[in-house]
Amino acid sequence: MAVSSTTQATGVNLGQKPTNGSNPKANLGKDDFLKLLLVELQHQDPTQPMDSEKILAQTSQLATLESSKNTNKALTNLADSLMNNQQFSTISSIGKIADLGNDKIVLKKGGTASFDLYFPTDVKEGQIDITNKDGEVIKSIAVGANDKGVYNFEFDGIDNSQNPVKEGIYAVNAVYKDNNDVSRTTRLGAYPIESVRFDEGKTLVKLGSSYVPFESIKEVYNQ
Repeated sequence: MAVSSTTQATGVNLGQKPTNGSNPKANLGKDDFLKLLLVELQHQDPTQPMDSEKILAQTSQLATLESSKNTNKALTNLADSLMNNQQFSTISSIGKIADLGNDKIVLKKGGTASFDLYFPTDVKEGQIDITNKDGEVIKSIAVGANDKGVYNFEFDGIDNSQNPVKEGIYAVNAVYKDNNDVSRTTRLGAYPIESVRFDEGKTLVKLGSSYVPFESIKEVYNQ
């Protein structure tokens, strides 16, 4: 007795999710589909061969599935390559200066604000100026002799007249002289990139005493 499975094969769609979770094979892969097609050809009724249009439709589905898988694989490889290139570019930025594009600190009511400043040369003497939104200097912090590097400071929320200042946003900039008595400036938000860390798909760089997302950097340049 000849076996005809034409109706079964043409009723299966490639890539279609199974409607019943108890039958995972309802979702055919390309190998399953090809085997099914070969079985149909082997057991077809010689007096009533399969319709050539149905064979072409099935092989077309197979070609579409193969093309889709190849495209997905190519996109995955491309994404991996771009990620590797990005990581390499990030690592190559170690030692360069990263600018966050922001020289502001936030002072909460009755609190203090801690911040890092980077001095690209040795410091003979200098001064940190904290200014309000109108550009007025409300607090000056003396800086003594130090080697070049990143140093942590604290704004205690008290102005130069020993009065508490309002909570809000303040800018931090510094002027200083190096060991050759050359006047220099520096500000909050520009630091050397000390290291790079990859954590759960995120790229973090160490600036000052903390790690920040690489995408928060506005500019990277040589010292």
